Amino acid sequence: MDANGLLANGVVWDALGDATRRRILERLSRGPRSVGELAEGLPVSRPAVSQHLRVLEQARLVTHRKEGTRRLYAVDPRGLAEVRATFDRFWGDALARFAAEAGKEQG
Repeated sequence: MDANGLLANGVVWDALGDATRRRILERLSRGPRSVGELAEGLPVSRPAVSQHLRVLEQARLVTHRKEGTRRLYAVDPRGLAEVRATFDRFWGDALARFAAEAGKEQG
């Protein structure tokens, strides 16, 4: 399933609907991190962080690569680009409707 399909099916919205996952994604926006680094300061265990990362990976918002015995997680720019494009479409549609309504009041 491509990223648009994941958005349409709600997988991405569900992944972003959790505050811990949003915090993890925010931390990853500053660069690749291991599970241990991501778990520092979070009110959840390392295994829970791993589960959250799995959800973010399924939503194509995060990728990982192996480095020795650990995995480094990073933001998947392609997945985030799809989310941004969706928000841009929503915003563009809303602005177009606003302009149409404003034009009716002017005329």
